[in-house]
Amino acid sequence: MAIDALELSQALIRCPSVTPTDAGSQNVLRNALEAVGFTCHTVTFSDDDTPDVTNLYARIGNQSPNLCFAGHTDVVPIGDADAWIDDPFEATIRDGVLYGRGASDMKAAIACFVAAASRFLEARDGDFNGSLSFLITGDEEGPAVNGTQKLLDWITDQGETLDACIVGEPTNPRQLGDMIKIGRRGSLNGYLTVFGTQGHTAYPHLADNPVHRAAAMVTALTAAELDQGSDHFQPSTLQVSTMDVAN
Repeated sequence: MAIDALELSQALIRCPSVTPTDAGSQNVLRNALEAVGFTCHTVTFSDDDTPDVTNLYARIGNQSPNLCFAGHTDVVPIGDADAWIDDPFEATIRDGVLYGRGASDMKAAIACFVAAASRFLEARDGDFNGSLSFLITGDEEGPAVNGTQKLLDWITDQGETLDACIVGEPTNPRQLGDMIKIGRRGSLNGYLTVFGTQGHTAYPHLADNPVHRAAAMVTALTAAELDQGSDHFQPSTLQVSTMDVAN
């Protein structure tokens, strides 16, 4: 049985799975995978000061190599709901384009993985050398504590080995399919705390405004060259994601 990528994309998008809420998205995925012969395992992980997160590992075949499709079913918040032309969880098709939270990042990619796997299995009547698997987390857009790393540890404990992995993140800069990344640069997160002396804005000479100092530091840090990149990756950058003056 071949899975329709568009129909599965819409079914996944209609699950409002804003991290850490699953909203039924992994059940939708699990049902589709089990329908074409995959054995599925739903695993929930917990940690201090973080919400529980649902994850999914599915596999068909018991031989090597094991080609794994990896991704996440959680999405970022919708932001200003009034700014959306369509309901972000309606999965609307307009002018030949699918709109909805997760259409790009990355429910449609997961649906395409499933559709491709189902066609592969149907063409071979389920008989092939090797294995196919899915490693799906619900904790990519949030703290990322109870997701992929713990799921990798869990499958290792189960005796599972991944020989190659395809990730469906939206890396195409111009149009679908124009680029395939061969890895990732990784990331390093940090916090910068700048202290000052309280005062009134009418008498700035009696105070030491840490916001001004922080702004100068951010300018200097973001202007620094970290590396020159490589043939496969752009140069690394420092990105400031938030500033809080606690006023």
